[in-house]
Amino acid sequence: MDLFEYAGAQSLKTDAPLATRLRPRTLDEVVGQQDIIGKDKLLYRAISADRLRSIIFYGPPGTGKTTLAKVIANTTSAAFRQINATSAGKKEMEEVVSDAKSIRGMYGKKTILFVDEIHRFNKAQQDYLLPFVEEGVIILIGATTENPYFEVNGALLSRSVIFELKPLSREDILTLIHRAMEDEERGMGAFNARLDEDAAEFMAEMADGDARTALNAVELAVLTTQPGDDGVIHITLDVASECIRRRVMRYDRVGDNHYDTISAFIKSMRGSDPDAAVYYLARMLEAGEDVRFIARRIMICASEDVGNADPQALVVAVSAAQAVERVGMPESNLILSQAAIYVACAPKSNAVTLAIEEASASARAGSATIPPYLQDAHYGGAAKLGRGIGYEYAHNFPKHFSKQRYLPEELGDTKFYRPTENGYEKKIGEHLRWLREDEELPGKDPDEDPE
Repeated sequence: MDLFEYAGAQSLKTDAPLATRLRPRTLDEVVGQQDIIGKDKLLYRAISADRLRSIIFYGPPGTGKTTLAKVIANTTSAAFRQINATSAGKKEMEEVVSDAKSIRGMYGKKTILFVDEIHRFNKAQQDYLLPFVEEGVIILIGATTENPYFEVNGALLSRSVIFELKPLSREDILTLIHRAMEDEERGMGAFNARLDEDAAEFMAEMADGDARTALNAVELAVLTTQPGDDGVIHITLDVASECIRRRVMRYDRVGDNHYDTISAFIKSMRGSDPDAAVYYLARMLEAGEDVRFIARRIMICASEDVGNADPQALVVAVSAAQAVERVGMPESNLILSQAAIYVACAPKSNAVTLAIEEASASARAGSATIPPYLQDAHYGGAAKLGRGIGYEYAHNFPKHFSKQRYLPEELGDTKFYRPTENGYEKKIGEHLRWLREDEELPGKDPDEDPE
């Protein structure tokens, strides 16, 4: 290292953000994620034994993906290279592979390639890495905030172990905040600052599991607060609230959070929990989700999960969808809330869902012949072909019901729609049973008013 490189390294130590300076150097310094890096866990054992295979770290920002990659770099005997998928081109990737081949040939050492934001790689870039991962030229460590099953090639996934990192707990964030305030070499300990406990707890709560957000707030608070008469920088709750005003909503309208949240929303309505339904609705609205998309999901749930147990649910849902088109935000939140709560509270039945699924399966299995008496008879010569002959006009019979068969002969007495005992569907079932009571149903001449 020459004089200029040394000066640059020293500048990095002082100018780098607190979150970077305080990044753990060993596994024992890592806070949180003990379910994957605990001493009895696979990843801990693999890193400690330097027997790592290709892995992908998946999780929200600030949960330790890059940190774990850096720890691996500090502990492994393999060569370590890092690129960012947002800026790396094919030339840089070719250089990494070429160097890896040389290192393996000359020294018998493996090369670990850390690709940050690997979901930004397109298919061609991912395909380029595949043979070198397969041959063991490089060990791939990918980091992504997006669900890798959506964003990473299946071939790469099959050759990697996926570790999902969770948002850090409030206690983990507090540990990092206190470490940052006390560390004199890499943290803010040399600034003679004091952080009130309620301010620390507020920062930990508002960080919402993101260590980087919390540490950025600590650094901003210390660097922008003037010392008091006693020479101490006093970080109060008011100061903390200025430095971390609002937690950032982890939500991507085309990503994993989008699907997770809408899934929870639908399942809450289906599960008859209006409180959970309106909470997930609020999360989507706060994140700027398209209100038309939400309205469509409510309409689908009203039919799929409520159905005829409360036919009014679909009416409410459709009305809400029309209303949000005309009203827009912010008032649409009231309309969607009303519809979601109504659907959540409505009696539930999936009978119509099962009916169409089973009927579709039957239709795909083979075409059955429509009985001739049900076929169209509105054209000349239809009677000569036997079309419409024998049809029984339902309104000519008591109860306005004929026991004539309507399903094709091949399907016999198949039942697709089976009303439940919930809500209005109980009345539907009773009505159908009443129609089909075993009694003679004397009628008028079945040939009268056949259509």
